[in-house]
Amino acid sequence: MEYTKLGNTAITISKLCVGCMSFGQAGTMHDWTLDEGDTEKIVHHALDLGINFFDTANGYSAGTSESYLGKALKKNVARQDVVIASKVYFNPGRLSAPAIHRELDGTLRRLGTDYLDLYIIHRFDYDTPIEETMEALNDVVRAGKVRAIGASAMYGYQFYNMQMVARNHHWASFQAMENHYNLLYREDERELIPICQQMGVSLIPYSPLAAGHLTRPEWRGKTLRSRTDRVAMGKYDDMETQDMEIVRRVHELSLRYQRKMSQIALAWLWAKGVAAPIVGATKMGHFDDAAKALDIHLTPEDIAYLEAGYRPHRIVGAINHNPPEGVVLLDEKK
Repeated sequence: MEYTKLGNTAITISKLCVGCMSFGQAGTMHDWTLDEGDTEKIVHHALDLGINFFDTANGYSAGTSESYLGKALKKNVARQDVVIASKVYFNPGRLSAPAIHRELDGTLRRLGTDYLDLYIIHRFDYDTPIEETMEALNDVVRAGKVRAIGASAMYGYQFYNMQMVARNHHWASFQAMENHYNLLYREDERELIPICQQMGVSLIPYSPLAAGHLTRPEWRGKTLRSRTDRVAMGKYDDMETQDMEIVRRVHELSLRYQRKMSQIALAWLWAKGVAAPIVGATKMGHFDDAAKALDIHLTPEDIAYLEAGYRPHRIVGAINHNPPEGVVLLDEKK
């Protein structure tokens, strides 16, 4: 395993992050999530591979993702040897100060820890003043409950404005950006990613394998997740015709390198300056494959070839309004 620093902090993270949306009671959010026992097996295996970075959220599977992760970590590793991230937004009050304090306490209780290494705002809140959110985040850092803060999918100007509020008040600023980024979705290259790079903010993208579309030469998969994940369908299906050209190129390069398609897709992200892609998996072998991808070094010609077929996409990730309260799954295909 290889490691890097999180943003401008002293926090050391593995260059792979375990996406914990795969953990939790099935049916509370998705039908394909792992139960408590299987969660522990995956966590144990990830730790054996040297992965120390785990990303969950208060809204994943009604809080059971945090609970399962916390129990698995407690059984297998010392708290100081792992980096735990969780998120806030899909909850009553969104990013208001009372909500942030309430939801963080709930997250810490479910995880069985007294601090988070990274606390991420899951989306931009259109109802709460930026100053209120940033001050509340600064307060939890000062209280020792959070070591660093981060943001997730939003527009570049929103992220920049929040960073400026933090800077002007001498508050804690974002050290990580968890955005939607992969070979099939590159819209954030226009503004958000350059802003993050300018500020030394680590990129820890979600959906690095485009919900499996970058792992196989055909569009449709045969797994339970592929058949039932309507959020993934909503994100990607309307661009199937255009994106299959990119899938074909990933497949071609995988044959040339004699590696798996997923490894080529991850190697491209590291080549683009990503710190730690968030890989969600339900099988231990998926993390074995991901770890081996660190050995792949794509040439500039490889990168240009993979990128050549890209066409602009509609925005998927950043939102232009708060969804109705209680909505957790965005972009779901109806």
